[in-house]
Amino acid sequence: MTDSSAIRLINSSATKVPDQRWHIAAANADLATQIAQETDLSPLMAQVLINRRLTTLEQVQAFLSPESQYLSSPLADFPDLPLSLELLINAINTRQRIAICGDYDADGMTSTALLLRALRSLGAQVDYAIPSRMAEGYGINRRIIDEFYEEGVRLLITVDNGIAAYDPITHARELGITVIITDHHDLPPLLPPAHAILNPKMIAETSPYRGIAGVGVAYILAKALAQSMGSSSDLTDSLLELFTLGTIADLAPLTGVNRRWVKQGLQVLAKSRLAGVQALIQVSGLSNEKNLKPEAIGFRLGPRINAVGRIADPQVVIELLITDDEGVALERAMQCEQINQQRQKLCEEIEQEAIALCESGKGTNQPFNIQENWVFLVVHPNWHHGVIGIVASRLVERYGVPVFIGTYEDETRQHIRGSARSIPEFNVFEALEFCKDLLDKHGGHRAAGGFSFKAENLEALRSRLRTFAHQTLAPEYLKPLVTVDVEAPLSQIDFSLYSQLEALHPCGMENPDPVFWSANVRIHEQKKIGKGHLKVTLSQDESVGQPAKKITAIAWRWGDFYPLPSRMDIAYRLRTNEWNGEVSLELELVGGRSVAAASERAEFVHGDRCYACRLVAIDQGKELRIRNPAGKVLIVQQGQRIGHLTHPSTETIEVDVCQPHYFALIRSALEALGIEKEQDEKMTG
Repeated sequence: MTDSSAIRLINSSATKVPDQRWHIAAANADLATQIAQETDLSPLMAQVLINRRLTTLEQVQAFLSPESQYLSSPLADFPDLPLSLELLINAINTRQRIAICGDYDADGMTSTALLLRALRSLGAQVDYAIPSRMAEGYGINRRIIDEFYEEGVRLLITVDNGIAAYDPITHARELGITVIITDHHDLPPLLPPAHAILNPKMIAETSPYRGIAGVGVAYILAKALAQSMGSSSDLTDSLLELFTLGTIADLAPLTGVNRRWVKQGLQVLAKSRLAGVQALIQVSGLSNEKNLKPEAIGFRLGPRINAVGRIADPQVVIELLITDDEGVALERAMQCEQINQQRQKLCEEIEQEAIALCESGKGTNQPFNIQENWVFLVVHPNWHHGVIGIVASRLVERYGVPVFIGTYEDETRQHIRGSARSIPEFNVFEALEFCKDLLDKHGGHRAAGGFSFKAENLEALRSRLRTFAHQTLAPEYLKPLVTVDVEAPLSQIDFSLYSQLEALHPCGMENPDPVFWSANVRIHEQKKIGKGHLKVTLSQDESVGQPAKKITAIAWRWGDFYPLPSRMDIAYRLRTNEWNGEVSLELELVGGRSVAAASERAEFVHGDRCYACRLVAIDQGKELRIRNPAGKVLIVQQGQRIGHLTHPSTETIEVDVCQPHYFALIRSALEALGIEKEQDEKMTG
C-alpha cells in the first residue's frame, strides 16, 4: 500500500468514483509502432518509453541497458575531486582526526554511514555528528565545529549539507580546520570558503552524475578514495548497498548514473552482507524476497530509517548501518521498527486532527472550501514537527490543493514552524517568497518547503497564501492528479507485457511505474478487505463476439467508494500476486472515473459484420472510434476529413473518411449511437 493511493471523495452521497483529474500522455502511434518493430516490444511498452522522452532506437537501448553505456570518470566531471582525495589521503597517512557532519534524513544518515565505513576500513581516525532536528535544525553549525575542534579534529567532511553554511564553514577555516563539502542541494549566491566542494549542481548539466543525491556524492568520494589507496575490492558491495538504500529513500531521480548503480545495488541488497541491512530486511518482513524492488525500499526499509531521523536519535540508524555485530544490528533494527510504529501512529493522529480542523473550521476560522481558498494552512499546538511534512503530503493527496501545516515551537505559542507540500502547478518556494515579509525563515523548492513565523502573523499569512494561489492556479487544478501513460485494452494485459515492463526497472522518481487505463470496464465482484481497501473482479467487452477476459484488481484505500458502479474507466499499474505457489497478474487501481453516457457507446451490424463504437471527449472536441471483430480501430476526430486506422500489430495509416465505405460505416455508427443525422456531417467534415 502507498500513501499516494489516497483519493478524495467529493459529495459521497452523490457519487461512488474518485474525484480526480487525469493527465493522459499524448499518443504517438506511428513512432510507437516504429520503436516496437525495431525492438520487438509491445506498442504499449513503446509508448511508455516515448513518454519518458526516449524517441530513438539509441536512446531506448541506452535506457534499457544502462550498464552497457560508456560512463565518464567522476574525476573528470567533479573539479574538486582530485584535491579532496589528496586531502583525505594525507589526513589518513598522518593520522589526523577526521569528522563527518551529516543530516538527520535517510540521505544524510546513509551518507554518514557510508563514509564512516569507507574511511575506517582505510585506516582513518574518524567520528561523526548530526545536528538536533528539534533544537538546531538542518545543517552544520558553530556548536558542532567547536566541539570537533576541541576533540582535535583537523579535517571536516559535510555530507548532504554544507553548501549553504557560509558562516559555520568560515568559522571552521578560522580555526584551521580543513573542510570538504559534499552536498547536492541548490547553490547559494555565495559559496562557503571550503577547501573543496563536491556538488553535482556545480558540474555540467549533461553529466550522468547530475542527479545524484547526497549519498551519491559520498559514494563517489569513498569509491575513488578506496581505488586510490588500492582497497576497493572489499568495499564495493557494502558501499553500493548504502548508496542504493539512500538514493531510493531520498526519492532521488532514477535516471542517469542513479539508474545504473541502483539497478546493480538492488541485486546485492537482497543478499546483503551488512548485518544492519540484513536485520532491517528481517524486521520489515522482506526476508523471503528474492529480488528487492525500489518500492520495497521506498515503502518498507526507507520509512524505518526516516522515522528515526524524524522523531528519535539518528545515532540508532548510524550504528545499525556500520555495525558488523548481528546482535547489535538486530537490536537497532528493532528500535527502528518501534520508532516507525510510533511515527505511523503520530501521522495517523495528526492527519485525522488536521482533517477535523479543516472540515470543522476550528483551525481556519471556517470550514475549508476548496473552490474559495485554493490553499490550505492549518496550525495546531501539539503536533510533532518531525512528521507534519508527511501529513502535509497526505492532505495534498486528499484535497488536491497546496498544504501548509505548522505547529508551535514553544509553550508560549509565540512562534510557529511548519512544512509545505504542493501540487505540480503551485510553486512552494515562490509562494514563500511572496510572503517573506511575514516569515522569520523559509526555504525549499517547487514541491516542498519549510518556514517559521510569529504566531501573530497567522491570519495575514493565510490571506497572503490565498492571494498567491488565486494568482497562480486555476479551478481545474484543484483535484488530485493521476498521470496516465497510455490506453490499453484488457485483452493485451498479460505476462508478456509485464515481462517487458520489468526492463523499465528500477522505477521511481522521474521514471515512475507505467500507468495504463482501460475504458468502460465491467465490475463483476467487489468486496472490502483489510482497513478500507477494495478487491474487485473486472472485465472489458473488448471485441464483439469474443468472451470477456476477467482480471482481479486491488484498490488501496478505496473503501469510501464501495460499492463501485457496475461500469467505469480505470487507471492502474500492473503487479503480480503469489498465492500457494501460483503467480497471477493483477491490477493496482490508482484512478477511476465515470464512463461516458450509454448513448456514447453502442454495438451495431454493418455489411454483415459486427462492430463496436464509442464517442470519446478530447481537447479538440470529440473523437469517434469504431472497432471491428479483428481488433482494427477507425478513429475520426470531429470536423476532420482524414481519419486513422490502427491495429496493435500493424502500422497506423491515414484514410479519407469521405470515401463511400468509410462514410457509410461512420453513418451506421452514429445512428447506433442515437446521434441525429446532421451530426454525421460534423464528424465527416
